[in-house]
Amino acid sequence: MSHSQKVKLINTIIFIVLAIGAVFMIAPLLWMVTTSVKEKQDVFALPPKWIPDTINWIKYSEIWEKGPLLDGIKNSLIVALSVTIVGTFTSSLAAFSFAKLKFPHKNKIFLLLLAAIMIPYPAVMIPQFMFFSKIEWVDTLLPLIVPGLFGNIIMIFFIRQYLMSVPDEIIEAAKIDGSSYFRLFSTITFPLIKPAVAAQLILWFMGIWNDYLAPIIYLNSPEKQTLQLVIANYNATYAIQTDYPLIMAASVVALLPVLITFLIFQKQIIESVAISGVKG
Repeated sequence: MSHSQKVKLINTIIFIVLAIGAVFMIAPLLWMVTTSVKEKQDVFALPPKWIPDTINWIKYSEIWEKGPLLDGIKNSLIVALSVTIVGTFTSSLAAFSFAKLKFPHKNKIFLLLLAAIMIPYPAVMIPQFMFFSKIEWVDTLLPLIVPGLFGNIIMIFFIRQYLMSVPDEIIEAAKIDGSSYFRLFSTITFPLIKPAVAAQLILWFMGIWNDYLAPIIYLNSPEKQTLQLVIANYNATYAIQTDYPLIMAASVVALLPVLITFLIFQKQIIESVAISGVKG
């Protein structure tokens, strides 16, 4: 077998393996969508029906009446947008400071921040809850918003690594011209790191939108709950009634913002993976 034939065979095997993996990943999503337009009795039909005989969209109107879905979407948007917009700005400033500014013990402080990632969340979960309970923030969105406003260490690390490849001469030339530190960041540095910032902002938004653990710890009132808690309540309430089409319809609505975000910004997300592999 020639070298070209070996390469072709290997590529074919890789393609088949990836195609099988794609089927296993996409099939549950397709099942969720098709279940949302089925009748109750069709969900458990044997053999399973991927495409129902009659497509029923009624569940997409019922979900707004069966629970506080609109409040969940609104709360999730408030948390996700406020944290990602402000947190991305503060993370970028911190990354710029660690990458391009000189101050005492800079590397030690950065390593200390990185070390914080190694602390499992359950270890700080109870102290955090006690603290937020003392200042009466429990059952509000503040515990989900305020900590994120001060930045995300993963984003700081990623943007810092990206900034390390930016020549110091650009910064030094701007300093000589009399630029302030904030102007160095806003007009010179930030435009250079826009691709990295955009990719991290999108991934962070998706992570906050899908977060379940933190909201279930701090939120009790139905009108204060985020979308993921509302969907969990749908599951707890209507699974007993075997109303899976209703649950799946609500899940599709919850998935749409993340899916649309990924489809629009998939180029930036893929670039972020490539950047993380070659920068630093």
